[in-house]
Amino acid sequence: MKEVRPTTGRVLLALFSILGSMCPPPEGGTFLDLFAGTGQVGIEALKRGASSVVMVEVLKARAADIERALPPGRGDDAVVLSLELRRALSWLTRRERVFDVVFADPPYNEGWGATLLREKNLIGVLKQEGILVVEHASKEDLFVPETWSLVDVRSYGGSALTFLKRGNVSPRGSI
Repeated sequence: MKEVRPTTGRVLLALFSILGSMCPPPEGGTFLDLFAGTGQVGIEALKRGASSVVMVEVLKARAADIERALPPGRGDDAVVLSLELRRALSWLTRRERVFDVVFADPPYNEGWGATLLREKNLIGVLKQEGILVVEHASKEDLFVPETWSLVDVRSYGGSALTFLKRGNVSPRGSI
């Protein structure tokens, strides 16, 4: 099984603090956690009051671990999908599932920075006023096509959080 790289506590706290100032608070909102790994980020969204969380983790054993880690009484509010990213986005699109926050933490330095934002169904699972957050290596370029607007980038040592919205008002290119 490929080694998992959980979001650090510092980045996790920063993520939810920044989200609280940018978009509707997690309470009552919907949250999609792509490349869920340990499920730490999606579970934190549940703990902070998200009404619905979907976590996508391709590895079946890891997805089962996430299901076991769900907070007591919140299992009905959470769905764990053991699907590859493109299949998961297609599955969610067919069911017309849209989210206030989409968080993606793909494996670092494996080329996702150049391709993730081009996934055809990614923008369709984000609500019109929603926010997409991509965690990536701070030294890794994240290509922002014109279908996305860059809102903010925050670096925390070797990790960066890039915040995006739908649209085309920010400069294009790699960040």
